[in-house]
Amino acid sequence: MPTFDGNEGTFITLSEGAGMTSAYREANPDAIKGLFFGKNKLLDLLNQTGCVGIRIYFAIDDETKEAGLVLVGAKENTNDITSGYIIDHGISCPPVCGADNDLNS
Repeated sequence: MPTFDGNEGTFITLSEGAGMTSAYREANPDAIKGLFFGKNKLLDLLNQTGCVGIRIYFAIDDETKEAGLVLVGAKENTNDITSGYIIDHGISCPPVCGADNDLNS
């Protein structure tokens, strides 16, 4: 049975990330570019007992019908921590994107 150890994922270069986000924007010109989640909420989620990382689910907001993300902590045994913190309603870009850079312009 697979397990998580907290080292999942891969660091990529800015060039790789820029290529990926550019391809997404080209395929979805009217979609939001990204979502911002605050450090304190992420730390609350990560600091739950047994949490070794975050699983991110793609979602549709019931009220706005916009695409979004739902973040939940995950345990070593790959199960979600559904009795604790679950994060939604990140700040969307646009309108709050910060300065143009290779990932968002």
